[in-house]
Amino acid sequence: MSGDGDGRERGTTSGAALDRAHAHALAWLRSLPDRPVPPRAGAEEVTARLGPDLPDGGTDPAEVVDLLAGACEPGLTAMPSGRFFGFVIGGTHPAALAADWLTSAWDQNCGLRRLTPAHTAVEDLAERWLVDLLGLPEGTAVGFVTGGTMANFTCLAAARDEVLRRAGWDVASRGLVGGPGVRVLVGAERHDTVDLALRYLGLGEPELVAADDQGRLVVADLDRALAERSDGPTVVVLQAGNVHSGAFDPFREAIASAHAHGAWVHVDGAFGLFAAASPALRHLVQGVEEADSWATDAHKTLNVPYDCGLALVRDRSALRAAMGMTGDYLILDEAGEPFDKVPELSRRGRAFPVWAVLRSLGRTGVADLVDGLVARARELAAGMAQVPGAEVLNDVVFTQVCVGFGDDEGTRDAVAAILADGTAWMSGSRWRGRAVLRISVSNWSTDADDVRRSLGAVRRATAG
Repeated sequence: MSGDGDGRERGTTSGAALDRAHAHALAWLRSLPDRPVPPRAGAEEVTARLGPDLPDGGTDPAEVVDLLAGACEPGLTAMPSGRFFGFVIGGTHPAALAADWLTSAWDQNCGLRRLTPAHTAVEDLAERWLVDLLGLPEGTAVGFVTGGTMANFTCLAAARDEVLRRAGWDVASRGLVGGPGVRVLVGAERHDTVDLALRYLGLGEPELVAADDQGRLVVADLDRALAERSDGPTVVVLQAGNVHSGAFDPFREAIASAHAHGAWVHVDGAFGLFAAASPALRHLVQGVEEADSWATDAHKTLNVPYDCGLALVRDRSALRAAMGMTGDYLILDEAGEPFDKVPELSRRGRAFPVWAVLRSLGRTGVADLVDGLVARARELAAGMAQVPGAEVLNDVVFTQVCVGFGDDEGTRDAVAAILADGTAWMSGSRWRGRAVLRISVSNWSTDADDVRRSLGAVRRATAG
C-alpha cells in the first residue's frame, strides 16, 4: 500500500508536466492571430526533432512535454485559427477546451451509469438540451461517439436492425447471411462517410437518387425509386448541409414519401443540423424532426474538441437493441447504460465539453454562434465576387462557399497560390465536374478582420 509520500511525489511529478503543458498550450493559442496557417515543417523534420529511436532509459515527464511541444510546433497547422477554412473543422470554444482538459485529468471511463455518476448526470443533461435545441422529438436518445462517421454508423446500425426486424429477421441472432436485403437510397451528392458506414454495416453501395444543381435530393426521383420497388426493408438517407454548397434536402416532402413506403429515414447533418438551433435559419431544416435518426458532429458547428460525434435516434429501444451488450462483470442500471447508445464500451467523457459549451453559450448564444458562421460565409462570398476572375458557384445558404477561377487549371493555380501565401487555408476540391476553391466557415472566433485578411490574401494570390 502506498504511503502519503508516494502520493505527494506523484502529484509533484504530474504537476510539473501539467504546468509545462499549460504554458505551451497558452503560447500556441496566443500565436494563432499572427502565425501563418499552414505548417512550417514536414513530418520528416518533426521526426528528426523528436528523435527516431526509442531510448533505453526514461525521461522526466516535464522534459517529455517540452520536447513534444518544441518539436511539433513547426509542424502544426493553425486549424483553430479564424482563417482556417479548409475543411468543416470548428475551433474549440474556451469553455469546451477547459472542460476537455478536466476530462483528461479526471480520467473517467464513462460507459456505465453507476460507475461514473458525474458524467452520467452531465450526459443526461446534455442529451436533453441538444434534443431541445435541435427541435427533435422528446425522448430522442443521444449517443456520444468519436465523430460524424461513427454517428452515421451508429444511427444506420439501428436503422438496419429495425427495418430487418419489421421484415421478420432478427439480425442480432441470425446475422445478415440469408436475410432479406436492405435497400438504402441516398442523394447523389451525399457525403462519402455515408457510403463508408454502409460498408462497415455490410450493406454495400447505396442506390443513388438524383440531386439538383445545389446538391439537394430531388423528391420526384425519390418517389420514383420507392414506387419501383416498394417491398422489403428500406432506409432513406437525407442530408442537412451539402459539403460543397451547404444546401439542405427538402425534408418534409422526402420524409413523408419515405415513410409512406415504410422506410426508416436517417439525416446526415454533420454540420448543418445545428441550423435548427437558430430562429433565423430554422427554415432550412423544416420537417427534419420527422425523421427517425440524425447524425451530427459537435466538433464542427458546436466547436467542441475532437472527438465528439452525436448519434441521435428517435426510438431509444431500437438504438439499444443495435448497440447494447451485457456482461456478468458489469454493474448495470435499470435506466440503461451510456454504452447502450454507442459502439464502444470504454470511452472518455465526451459529454463534459459538450455540456460546457452549451452552458457557456446558452440557447441564444448557440443561435448567435451559428448565425455568425453564416454571416462570415456570406461576407467571404460577397468579397470573392469582387475578386477579378473569381466566380461564386453556389447559393450561400449556410457556411459553405465554392469559387471557380476560370478553368480547372486556373482554379488549381489559385488554390496553390493562396496556400503559399499562408494567411489563410482554403482547400481545393471538385464539385459538379469542375475544380473549385472550397471555403468552410466553422470557427467561433472567425471575425470581420479574419475575413478582410483572407480576402486580401486571395487578391494577392490571384493578381496578375
